[in-house]
Amino acid sequence: MTYNPPSDVMIYDTTLRDGEQTPGVTITTDEKIIVAEKLDKLGVDVIELGFPAASPGEQQTFKEVAKLGLDAQISGLARSLTQDIDKAIDSDADYIHTFIGTSPLHRDYKLKMSKEEILEKAVSGVEYVKDHGITAEFSCEDATRTELDYLKEVFGAVQDAKVDKINVPDTVGVTIPIKMNELIANLKEVIHVPISVHCHNDFGLAVANTLAGIEAGAKQAQCTINGLGERAGNASLEEIVMALHKAYNINTNINTKLLYSTSETVSRISGVKMPPNKAIIGENAFAHEAGIHVQGVLEKSETYEAFKPEEVGHTRRIVLGKLTGANAIKSKLEEYDINLEDEQFDQLFQKVKALGDSGKTITDVDFRSLAESIQGKPTEEKVKLLGISVMTGDHVLPTASVKLDLDGEIKSCAHIGVGPVDAALSAIQSLIKELVDITLEEYHIEAITGGTNALGEVIVKTGDEQGNKVTGRSTDEDIVKASVEAIISSVNKLLMLRK
Repeated sequence: MTYNPPSDVMIYDTTLRDGEQTPGVTITTDEKIIVAEKLDKLGVDVIELGFPAASPGEQQTFKEVAKLGLDAQISGLARSLTQDIDKAIDSDADYIHTFIGTSPLHRDYKLKMSKEEILEKAVSGVEYVKDHGITAEFSCEDATRTELDYLKEVFGAVQDAKVDKINVPDTVGVTIPIKMNELIANLKEVIHVPISVHCHNDFGLAVANTLAGIEAGAKQAQCTINGLGERAGNASLEEIVMALHKAYNINTNINTKLLYSTSETVSRISGVKMPPNKAIIGENAFAHEAGIHVQGVLEKSETYEAFKPEEVGHTRRIVLGKLTGANAIKSKLEEYDINLEDEQFDQLFQKVKALGDSGKTITDVDFRSLAESIQGKPTEEKVKLLGISVMTGDHVLPTASVKLDLDGEIKSCAHIGVGPVDAALSAIQSLIKELVDITLEEYHIEAITGGTNALGEVIVKTGDEQGNKVTGRSTDEDIVKASVEAIISSVNKLLMLRK
């Protein structure tokens, strides 16, 4: 393989053209303006805004974006046809990217043209763009399946026509890195203008092929935010840029701190949600759960991160689950400024482990509610829940059986009610009546997060015959259990206030 990369690489973004060709994605003029402004702030060198010949709406979009005075050049895609190029010129594009298919498949089945005819079209298209004083880039569509001698002939001819850049597309994503590297190295023998590469992801190799082309001397990468594009998509801009900066020490004009926010904007506008494990910008890109990993990251982020999340505008997440260690719990408690006694910490730790073992994903909101409910428990518990069972349903009288430890004395009873929570409260009131006579004044329950296995947070306000009023709270997957624990928490608080 050839290794002769440039010191700087230009980024040609085609999110608003090739990215919009993602099945089901349509981007309006107003939305293209929003994305174009984000791309310009990001620092891309060229924004391929669309295909002006496609519709009057596309042409109007170009005119509107041209008024913005962006630093990036605004490119319009055009077939090597005068009518297409005229549409791009009339749309105020300051950069025109022309193309024509050159592989045997395109020559014989799509274009039904000879090699000579295609060569003439390619050259005349570039000459027409340059005659109008506009930057010209040219692509041999399906270059990676085009005979090398013919590819060199076509590229040599457009170079003689004063083309500014030559793009080498892997149109259906069929090449592999070593072949892309060899191809670019061979083309550089005859091409003396900057070479660009445009790779598709049909085999999941778009980024690898792009980097292989750059290793051989390609000066520009065509790519899209989030890897959007036809079929399996295009090479991902954020992956290419971060690999260039970190793995190759190659410069781009990209402000990497804006990558995550730009990705979010494109995802929202396109309606294409990124998988959580998407490199660089995925929700899990900087998420850690395993105790050993968390400990390492908290001590020094480089132990389990290739670079800091802040470098791409992302944030680190400590995920809680069955693999969570004590350091992760302590880090989360510090984040929310929650102080727990050792015994309370142990309760929280075991609760997190138990929920993780049950398959529950514990969100930050879940964790905070759990921690605060444990923090809010009275230090002295005269009443402890030992067990509860309920029976309810159609044509069944709701019944609850409760077993309590009343300051060392074990008692249990069963009661009926209008529902399982009411029945459980009645049972508790019956068991503790000799200690305190409570009334339930307020009862509030809320699912913390979505889903049928969401944790339920219960907050109750109770009072006694002496006029004391307290609040109890608890969080659990079982809302009946959470309700009972919240009531018992409030009972213990009332007992501490008794005169």
